[in-house]
Amino acid sequence: MSDQFRNLLVIDDETSMRHMLRLVLEQHNYRVSEAQNGAEAINLIYKEKFDFILSDIRMPDMDGLTFLDQPEVRSLDSTIIMMSAYGSVDTALACMKRGAYDYISKPFKPDEVVLTLRKAEERQELRQENHELKKALSKQDRDFSITDIIHSSQKMEQVLKLVQAAAKAESSILISGETGTGKELVAKALHSESGRKGQFLAINCSAITSGLLESELFGHKKGAFTGADREKQGLFSIASGGTLFLDEIADLPLELQPKLLRVLQEGEVRKVGATRAEKINTRVVAAAGSDLQEAVQNGHFRRDLYYRLAVVDINLPPLRERSEDIVVLADYFLSQLCSREGRPLLQLNDTAKKNLTDYHWPGNVRELENYLEKALIFSPRETLELPPLRIRQSAPGVFNPDEYSLKIASRRLEEEYISKALTKTDGNRTQAAELLEVSLRSLMYKLKEYGID
Repeated sequence: MSDQFRNLLVIDDETSMRHMLRLVLEQHNYRVSEAQNGAEAINLIYKEKFDFILSDIRMPDMDGLTFLDQPEVRSLDSTIIMMSAYGSVDTALACMKRGAYDYISKPFKPDEVVLTLRKAEERQELRQENHELKKALSKQDRDFSITDIIHSSQKMEQVLKLVQAAAKAESSILISGETGTGKELVAKALHSESGRKGQFLAINCSAITSGLLESELFGHKKGAFTGADREKQGLFSIASGGTLFLDEIADLPLELQPKLLRVLQEGEVRKVGATRAEKINTRVVAAAGSDLQEAVQNGHFRRDLYYRLAVVDINLPPLRERSEDIVVLADYFLSQLCSREGRPLLQLNDTAKKNLTDYHWPGNVRELENYLEKALIFSPRETLELPPLRIRQSAPGVFNPDEYSLKIASRRLEEEYISKALTKTDGNRTQAAELLEVSLRSLMYKLKEYGID
């Protein structure tokens, strides 16, 4: 616990009680002031800031409960602990409802007061740390820009040029790509480049049940359903003037898709249980894996909603298709991890660089970061020892006995068949689509996704 002095106010009409608490608490680094009732305490609060307040409940002129009800007290950051010799559970609850942190029954031992204050100090420190963390995260989101996206490949350079061009528009944007390619980072870059003054908020559509997701997105009125004991603002309203990032949009329940479509078309949102809609100015950026087109074809995702979201479609290439980025990303992650762990900066040797570049990285950038974090944990302090990488990059269609991902196998087979069809038709995409028994639009999407020229 900190050795610095904390300002503490004791409010009690008994002089002997105030004197005893002063003697005890000054030995534990508290600077103690005294008041004999709530009215006298209010005057002291105007003059000085107190970290803690110990207040009796039964006092003349202004008792403890009345003191807690004062506007000046309700606005304080101080931690308030109540004391009484006539207490009960109901009394304690009444104090807590009015904002008191804890309640001590008289008579008490001095150690009980000190212990209660120590617990309150720990709570204060945690709240302060939480506040500073939220400020840091908020600043981090606010300061994030497109230049913070680490890359050196031409493919990512083209993606970021598209991001810059699309950021100023009001249109919805769909970011597609495999898991771990950095879709949320691109969404943050779109927000920072847009110049919008509102918040950047993100929600994962696959992580919340349908009923809760509707309330989270659109909000609800009091009494709209069981448990709705108060009105709630939805993320669309909170992010008005800013950007709402809808991750894993392919998992948005079918029954919510018409409501999202209406928000995008009309620029207004209606809370669950409400009879009127409210206007919003929220820019929507959605993200999906490469299976969103398949979901449209299967009827699991509305075609009109897809086209409304994908006014601009930004496709993030997987890490294996931009191998030039692997080493620069690895160097960046190592510097961040070493700094965080208080370790000297470790470098990759040529062998390590080659092994990282040759690896297939099915989990993309996220897998690379997690792999380096694990390597750093199990490496000696002054050197970096990389664990063996089991999955090696294989040619399309070649089975690797260490791989069991159906997605990777399916992708490779698709690439192989598309390449064969294009070779067979001398590059005629319409004829190739007929051979593959897919629509020309689906083939064009696959060509873009796989980077096939």
